[in-house]
Order: sequence, then C-alpha cells, then structure tokens
Amino acid sequence: SVGPPAEHTAGATEFDLSPVRAAIDERPLREVAEEAADVAGKYLASAGFVEAGELQPLGPEYVAAAELRRVGRTAGRLRALTDEEEAYLLALLRDADRGERPAPGAVPETFHPERGLAVAASIDAYLADLRRVLEPEGQLARVISELQTQQKRIEALDGNVDPATAEPVLDAAQQLSDAVDGDETALKRAATALDDAGP
Repeated sequence: SVGPPAEHTAGATEFDLSPVRAAIDERPLREVAEEAADVAGKYLASAGFVEAGELQPLGPEYVAAAELRRVGRTAGRLRALTDEEEAYLLALLRDADRGERPAPGAVPETFHPERGLAVAASIDAYLADLRRVLEPEGQLARVISELQTQQKRIEALDGNVDPATAEPVLDAAQQLSDAVDGDETALKRAATALDDAGP
C-alpha cells in the first residue's frame, strides 16, 4: 500500500531582483524599493523549508527577502532617505537575492526594527515547518524553546533591537537542520549562539 505523501512546503518561486535592479537608475529609489518589497513578498509566500518530508536549512535568501520586504515598504513611506539609508537599501537590492544582507553595523537605526522583525519572522516560519516533520525532545527541544523565547522577545520589542543582538539568534536557527539530523556539534553551536544573544 502507498503511504501518505511526504510533507512538502518548499515552493518553486525564484527570488530574482534583476528586473528591479534594472530600474534603479530610471526611477526614484523609494519606488524601486516598494517594487522590490513586492518581489520579496511573492517569494516568501511560496517559500518553505520541508522538501519531500525532509527539513531543509533556513537559507540566507529567505532571511534577506524577509528583510527587504519590510525595508522596501518602510523606505517607500519615508519622505527622503539619508545617504546611510540609501547605501544600505542599495546594498540589499544588489545582494538580497544571493542571500547576502549588510553586516549588523551597516544597518541604519531607522531600519533596526525591520532587521529584527525579519529575523523573528524567519525563525517563526522555520519553527512552524520544523514541527510539521518533527516532535523535538531532549536537548534539541530545550534549544528550540530558548530560540522561541528570544524570537518572542524581539517581537515584543517590535524588532527594535541592536542588529548585533539579533544575529546570534538567527545563527542558532540556522544550525537546526543539522541538529535535527543528529549533528551534536550543530546543536552545541546553536546553544552557544543563544548564550551570546544574552537574556
């Protein structure tokens, strides 16, 4: 007999900002940012982390798309962008679809909440998919519980945390697919990253 189909949440939509980048020199940057937010939103709506029943890593493209979706919307509402804000936004537009985000120190204060909320939302989506294929127990369950506590703390602050504080929380989440496969070192790295994130 044929068993139930394997869980599958991973989508097929590609995250490609090339058409948006092509408009940077022709249209106001805030308009381009809003269009980029739409592209990122469409990708996020189809993306998932379970493929044929197997948990996949929390990939950097997903996190970068989550950040760009929020930053693009906020930038579109601002009356004007400072040089620092513009440089950060251009860096995101250039590299987000390759899974690269500006370093924590390069995030302007205006966009600290967007960075924090993008990290929290990415972790939330990832843990939801993880629980579709696994009931965590033991040390893995403890690490996931602490990860969720940190995620909720960022959400409670509306994302307005120092990006350097949010980054180790994300690092911990990105260790989980290996930890789920029984990699004890990955589990230790996740626990250490959460310790680094502080209370």
